[in-house]
Amino acid sequence: MKERTKLTSEQLFRKSIDEFKAAKKNPIVVVLDNVRSMNNVGSIFRTCDAFLVEELLLCGITPKPPHRDIQKTALGATESVQWRYEEDSLKVVKELKTKGPQFGTKHSLNVCNSCAIVLWQVLCKYL
Repeated sequence: MKERTKLTSEQLFRKSIDEFKAAKKNPIVVVLDNVRSMNNVGSIFRTCDAFLVEELLLCGITPKPPHRDIQKTALGATESVQWRYEEDSLKVVKELKTKGPQFGTKHSLNVCNSCAIVLWQVLCKYL
């Protein structure tokens, strides 16, 4: 049986952190409000990286980096994705509404799945 070798980032055409930060972002801001799970927060960081999201806002009791449990699922995306913490999510949403239409909300789906679905739908409208 032939041994498989792990592909390098260059072979996978992955951007470096600097290339990612310099890349044109999609005009999407993701707001997490009172998301308790650090694993979900880390996964959403990774999803935001995959979709070249403009910014991720962490609000309320949503945990923020650096934290081991967030890093475990973010796989480095906390270093590439622009994010900030704002305590008052209502204030953030009101500010965002003045800048243009707001997209998506979660209902009964897992928050990570909701984030991925919303981002995919928004991107499809722009492509």
